[in-house]
Amino acid sequence: MPAPEPIVGATVRFLTAHEPFACMASGDLRFLAERLRLAYFAAGSIVLEWQPDGAGRPPGDLPLHIIERGHVRTVDAAGGELVLGPGECFPLAPAPTGAVTSGAARARSVRGAAAPDSAGAGRYAAAEDVFCYQLAGVDAALLRVRSAPFADFCARSLAALERASLRQVHGEFGQRAIEQQTLLQPLKSLLRRPAVHCEAGTPLATALVLMRDAGVGTIAVVGPAGEPAGVFTLTDLMTRVVLAGVPLSAPVAGVMTARPAALDEEATAQEALALMAAEGFHQLMVTRAGRLVGVVSERDLFALQRVSMRYVLQAVRAARDVAALGHAAEGIAMLADNLIAQGAAAEPLTRTVAALNDALARRLFELLAPRFRLDGIRWCWLSLGSEGRQEQTIATDQDNAIVFDAGADADAARLAALRTPLLEFAHGANEALATLGFPLCPGNIMAGNPDCCRSLPEWQARFADWIREPVPEALLHANIFFDFRALAGDLGLAQQLRDWLLPLSSASRLFQRLLTTNALAAEPPLGVVRSFRTDSGEHEGTIDLKTHGARIFVDAARAFALAFGIAATGTATRLRLAGRRLGLDELSIAATVDAFHFVQLLRLRAQLAGGSGGAALVHRNRIDPYALNALDQRLLKEALRQARSLQRLLEQSLGQ
Repeated sequence: MPAPEPIVGATVRFLTAHEPFACMASGDLRFLAERLRLAYFAAGSIVLEWQPDGAGRPPGDLPLHIIERGHVRTVDAAGGELVLGPGECFPLAPAPTGAVTSGAARARSVRGAAAPDSAGAGRYAAAEDVFCYQLAGVDAALLRVRSAPFADFCARSLAALERASLRQVHGEFGQRAIEQQTLLQPLKSLLRRPAVHCEAGTPLATALVLMRDAGVGTIAVVGPAGEPAGVFTLTDLMTRVVLAGVPLSAPVAGVMTARPAALDEEATAQEALALMAAEGFHQLMVTRAGRLVGVVSERDLFALQRVSMRYVLQAVRAARDVAALGHAAEGIAMLADNLIAQGAAAEPLTRTVAALNDALARRLFELLAPRFRLDGIRWCWLSLGSEGRQEQTIATDQDNAIVFDAGADADAARLAALRTPLLEFAHGANEALATLGFPLCPGNIMAGNPDCCRSLPEWQARFADWIREPVPEALLHANIFFDFRALAGDLGLAQQLRDWLLPLSSASRLFQRLLTTNALAAEPPLGVVRSFRTDSGEHEGTIDLKTHGARIFVDAARAFALAFGIAATGTATRLRLAGRRLGLDELSIAATVDAFHFVQLLRLRAQLAGGSGGAALVHRNRIDPYALNALDQRLLKEALRQARSLQRLLEQSLGQ
């Protein structure tokens, strides 16, 4: 007998607040709601218990449970406790940990250890008083056939949840992107540098020198109180000076365009564009309390509509100085914001940010290198850490180094002669990168540090020491230096170093075991009763998504890569290649990669929402997990469960 209509309606309202039910067609939702029955379980009682089939899976006729209220505890196939909350369902629980464990067994077999016994019984117990909706197994099977979103969720739930989260993000960030791209931001946000200006009585020759030195085609003319009095352009030079025969000793006031268009800095870009169109001007003066503070051109306004990868790259390539590169760097942050608003996934988003940052750095090197004595020196700039992995977020400091060629038998004098100009160049590059929004590394792991500017044999000796005597300092360096990637210069030097390094690291079992121990040090902040375990003290109520989230995936992937001789530096690529090496199924590998990317996406969203504001980088990796919407809380919990399963796989594979 179907449930009464009021109960069906209330059940549908509950289901549509959770994934995958929110994506299901109304007819399929009613099919589900009409067949659900609400059951109560007292704290400590068994909600469901089953014996696995031959493949370690639950029997196909088990009822589906959807938690309506309370929390349920279970143990995943890797031996870790899971706490399921409202909206989550089982035994089709999202985290595909069984596949991870089977892969771990194969990994142990690769190492020569015995495979574990098959998975034991599945048991779900009420952590507190629990209400669960129950759906008969035969109806659950029918629902899979009827509803593609439900079938997709059962097959690959983490990816399905992530797609739903990205749809919500599109709405959350959409208005902000519209404000940035539809000219609603204030003019003060468009000012890239102080206005090039002079007083009305300034001789033309002096005004032209100011324009030449600043690399501009326009100079603002101000009155006694700093108010805009006029504007003089290169077009005026031709028509009003050269052709009119006016001497360069004459004051600029005689040939300027008087009464220029002007708006207060709080006026919007949209107002500025309307004024330009009405008056036929191509630029206008921006004021604060009546005094000139900058100039905005028609190009600046139209550029707001063209924040694209192509536009930013053009700005980078056209830059003639560090100030112009700073303008392009701001475009990178704006582009990242817009990509999030468009629902971009974390992997292409972070790779886009990394590619643009790479282009920015290479253009900086092109501008700086001619100032130093680098001719005849073979050198390669190495990106380290997140830069080396191409996983930069917005809040990231510098980690870089230089490898250079000095020959096999270079003496101290030869090394010093090569290192000195490289250090001068690197120091200048580090300082310039800091002005472009990449803070100096607090640990001084930068190419301008003599310890990070070494010849190829010197780097080989340093890496060999870290691998053969893996003391804590060596493991700390492994987390940064072993992720090196060639960025500029002679890329072959970095390849030589990588080709030499991989056989050495994959042959050292001691190094691998200690890397594994280091990778297991950070625990996913999963709660016992509540979903998350948050910090106390200064950062009360928050979790660090870098230290207790992304780092877990990064460290595990690095350990696998160095053990298996994988040359790739990116975490996702390392996880995919290592998973195949261990014999994991593709869905299991994809779930782990999806989990890593979701943590990265949350970091990007938090950093972009927080802005720069001088905030410490570590604070910009922190979030209050309970401030997330219900879907993102659920997805973060699943991602952290994947992190825990990955750690167990690593321990079983390399920690023996």
